[in-house]
Amino acid sequence: MAAALVLLLPFLFSYAHSLPSSLLSDFDASKPRHSRLLKSALQRQISDEQQAELWTPLSNQGWRPCARPYSTLALPEKSEGYIQVFLDGGLNQQRMGICDAVALAKILNATLIIPHLEVNPVWKDSSTFTDIFDVDHFIDVLKNDISIVKEVPDEYFWSTREYYATAIRATRVKTAPVHASAYWYLDNVLPILQTYGIAAISPFSHRLAFDNMPDDIQRLRCKVNFQALVFVPHIRALGDALVSRLRYPRDTTETDDRNYLTKVTDLKDTKGAGKFVVLHLRFDKDMAAHSACDFGGGKAEKLALAKYRQVIWQGRVLNSQFTDEELRSQGRCPLTPEEIGLLLAALGFDNNTRLYLASHKVYGGEARISTLRNLFPLMEDKRSLASPEERAQIKGKASLLAALDYYVSMHSDIFISASPGNMHNAVEGHRTYENMKTVRPNMALLGQLFLNKNLTWPEFETAVVEGHKGRQGELRLRRPEQSIYTYPAPDCMCSSIDI
Repeated sequence: MAAALVLLLPFLFSYAHSLPSSLLSDFDASKPRHSRLLKSALQRQISDEQQAELWTPLSNQGWRPCARPYSTLALPEKSEGYIQVFLDGGLNQQRMGICDAVALAKILNATLIIPHLEVNPVWKDSSTFTDIFDVDHFIDVLKNDISIVKEVPDEYFWSTREYYATAIRATRVKTAPVHASAYWYLDNVLPILQTYGIAAISPFSHRLAFDNMPDDIQRLRCKVNFQALVFVPHIRALGDALVSRLRYPRDTTETDDRNYLTKVTDLKDTKGAGKFVVLHLRFDKDMAAHSACDFGGGKAEKLALAKYRQVIWQGRVLNSQFTDEELRSQGRCPLTPEEIGLLLAALGFDNNTRLYLASHKVYGGEARISTLRNLFPLMEDKRSLASPEERAQIKGKASLLAALDYYVSMHSDIFISASPGNMHNAVEGHRTYENMKTVRPNMALLGQLFLNKNLTWPEFETAVVEGHKGRQGELRLRRPEQSIYTYPAPDCMCSSIDI
């Protein structure tokens, strides 16, 4: 039964995403849930001192990327065989899998075949590694660490995704535990390599432990994530263009021959002149449904989400045993566009803030975003900043759209995500590595504040400011079992004492 459900999941996702839009939009998403706070936020006055502190970069925290070599292990003279990995999930989950694949190749003294990225069943994106990442740069940066080939060698032409999907194969490893140790791979995969010359591991997401790894292996993972994985040139070029338009907007409103609008901005009167914040608004219908939270759409929305959950998860939603109040007070509900807007306003972002919206399609559409746009009229996204011609290469390709958002996020002055997730974790870790400001919303605090309908704006603002001290990019050392990609210190970084 379980195996049958796994096979049906892609079809269920496809069916659910083809359902009539009325199933998830027959409610008033534009009606504010927190109208009292919103009214005050629209009239907010923010001091120059508060603005200056908000935009001030992080000070030196005593940690920086290590100057010493990433690895002291020499490239082996003879490879044990070829390692093939198949990675599912979205861009950032695949990114972490790529880093782990390189580390595993080093552990096994194997040659890595450029990882295969599975087609995402939700977004139907068939983008390959070479569509997203600069493969020549990847190979060149790692040439002294492991051997890498772009394609399956001719003698193993049969080792394809289709080959492993049709029957049990001796060269396929499908039993790798989540966060398996290096010893597990040496015991279970190395013999396959030595016998057949190739081993294909699927699934491989989150299949390598973060703890009890040699320092050289940890530093190699860091090298892959922060140096070897660079997006293809056209993503970097478009990203640079968007960053430039965010930092240096035109002074007049005009619609040019590419038919996109440039908003009015007088940089001389903007306290955060030349600066911008990226908001990763993770609020699509899958997250809304899976959270089991109530988002203010009334009975119509509750019914629509219940139907959607039944199609996708057959009614199995872990949070469904809790009430909405319990979920919010525990910080388990994603922030709506209205709520993240109120958070930003309380932190000190004024209505002159240039805000870049990094997001896929937002649940509730423009009606749901309208409140956020009222608070931040200079809000931009890929569609408003880039022409149709510029977007043509990435249109309909979720991985490339996510790559562009990642790139812009890494060039922003401040980054904030509306809820935890792979994108948030990847960008937060990368910005920690570069000592850049990143706001981590205090989800439990915000859930409790938004439940209090009698809260005044000064009370809300004070609670938000106090509750987010120490949550704006301050470095946190990785603890056992935590991801090296979210918490790069101390594995990827050195303290000033050690440098």
